[in-house]
Amino acid sequence: MKTKQYEQLLKILKARFEKNTNRHKGIDWDKVQARLEENPKKLKSLNEMEETGGEPDVVGFDKKTGEFIFFDCSAETPKGRRSICYDREALDSRKEHKPANSAIDMATAMGIELLTEEQYRELQTLGEFDLKTSSWVKTPAEIRKLDGALFCDRRYDHVFVYHNGASSYYAARAFRGVLRV
Repeated sequence: MKTKQYEQLLKILKARFEKNTNRHKGIDWDKVQARLEENPKKLKSLNEMEETGGEPDVVGFDKKTGEFIFFDCSAETPKGRRSICYDREALDSRKEHKPANSAIDMATAMGIELLTEEQYRELQTLGEFDLKTSSWVKTPAEIRKLDGALFCDRRYDHVFVYHNGASSYYAARAFRGVLRV
């Protein structure tokens, strides 16, 4: 990343951090910024999260590993990641009308992971997300073996977990990522 782009991203992240203090009680921005400055690859991943509409923010600190945890915190699933199927196997299985990419491939390229169902539910304790859209979540191997995949959303003031064929894709479905720094 270029210095100007790097500085702009840090400015955006700091402003979001200060605006949403309920997401990271007891966490000091200066410590987060110092960690980011030590990890340029992670900063690049955060930039990709930002550029695809994820609005990443700090949501926790892992005392065991000493890592800060970032989630995509955009109100709706990130716009720059929509209309994708679950993974490469699902993408390759489609004979026609293939989506441009898959959630797992995009996340891997960005250096992040999909939220798990548990992490998705944790995110929903910090606000109301995906009221009109849905997000693929990390799917257990036993479900994926049967060509299924999981996604979540929030409707009627409840978080729902659903299933779909992994090769399906919709204009209102993307994925939310997690990054540990």
